[in-house]
Amino acid sequence: MNEEMVNTASFTDEVVRLARSGTSGAQLAQQLDDYHEKDIAAALEQLDQQHRLLVYHALGAERLSEVFAYLNDAGKYLRELPVESAASILQEMDADDAVDALETVPPDTRKDLLEQMDSEAKADVRLICSYDEDEIGSQMTTNFILIDRQLTVKQAMRALIAQAEENDNISTIYVSGENGVFCGAIDLKDLIIARENTSLETLISTSYPYVSAHERIEDCIERLKEYAEDSIPVLNEKKRLIGIITAQDIVEVVDDEMGDDYAKLGGLTAEEDLNESLLVSVKKRLPWLIILLFLGMVVSTVVGLFEGVVAHVALLVCFQSLILDMAGNVGTQSLAVTIRVLMDESLTARQKLELVWKEMRIGLCNGGLLGVLALLFIGLYVWLFKGKSIHYAFCLSGCVGVSLLLSMVISSFVGTAIPMFFKKIKVDPAVASGPLITTVNDLVAVVTYYSLSWLMLVEVFHLT
Repeated sequence: MNEEMVNTASFTDEVVRLARSGTSGAQLAQQLDDYHEKDIAAALEQLDQQHRLLVYHALGAERLSEVFAYLNDAGKYLRELPVESAASILQEMDADDAVDALETVPPDTRKDLLEQMDSEAKADVRLICSYDEDEIGSQMTTNFILIDRQLTVKQAMRALIAQAEENDNISTIYVSGENGVFCGAIDLKDLIIARENTSLETLISTSYPYVSAHERIEDCIERLKEYAEDSIPVLNEKKRLIGIITAQDIVEVVDDEMGDDYAKLGGLTAEEDLNESLLVSVKKRLPWLIILLFLGMVVSTVVGLFEGVVAHVALLVCFQSLILDMAGNVGTQSLAVTIRVLMDESLTARQKLELVWKEMRIGLCNGGLLGVLALLFIGLYVWLFKGKSIHYAFCLSGCVGVSLLLSMVISSFVGTAIPMFFKKIKVDPAVASGPLITTVNDLVAVVTYYSLSWLMLVEVFHLT
């Protein structure tokens, strides 16, 4: 891994040196042919504008389109070029990459660039932009090979060669039938080795997986991950092929979804952008922080109600954080499982109740095991290192163990029930539940722990 990182850095440095060497355009282009587009893109970020312009001139629109696909902020570099040149680069890019690049330029510049692009490229960009960002159609590319099922093997090969000049995703060849309806796919290898008199129909996989363009990403992402294919076709309402999701697209979609989920669990509505204004970020986070402030005050008030218990058994405070942390951890685990399960819109009320019951049983089993361990080790710790009697030590550890058991069971219920409640009232459970779970479980754990301590240690065993 380290060797790979070193090699990548070395290649980037070599490109930087070549760009700064003063080599003429044609010679520079020839030298850069040996380097991967990703390394050239990384080099552009290290060069000043003067040297970047030399690289632009040397490479030309077709090669630059591949380089710009690796830039995080392609708009910054597109603005260094004349509108006509920038538009030429964009129309050479895959439509999905062109859309990503256009999103990084100001609206006025975006309009000018679109006007300069050819009609086909412009149509592909507008097609992808027509889908909401949470729909799978917004992530597809129009770079694919499509042939008619009525062709012979020889004709199919000719069609492949003709389209391959513009579309390089050729490992899977898609097939349309009557009225352009998608009817399956052919593996490139099967087409290459097929004999001339072989019927094309025998090569078509008619049960090939697909997704609909308007499907929500979160609803189909698991299916996309399960199929180990180079690409998955995207169909419109008429079952016609309009794009594909490549393996690279799937990786990016999964990464984006994980980022969004992580942000939601922090109480944010989406993964925050580095360029987002301070005021917008504050507005996103402040409402939840205010709610948590007041809930935290409730927790503190509840702790204050048990001052008398703490006065009698001061060692209780030492184990408070243990109870709170375990309750919070259990609640977060149940929350994560529930959020994932709730993605299935077809869940019945019975299935939801079964999930609640299952999570509570898991909390009971884990809580029982940890409670026994707490009874044993905390008891020994208090007896041997705190100088308390064995009766005192194991009464205290028993209270901690039982509190641990009860708080984990209740936290499992809370961690499951709260997101279900928010789902029921049409509030995104990922956004609403994340900041709430920990604080609610703190309250549950505090009440459970100190109530049991008062009952068992003060009222029953009379410890002081």
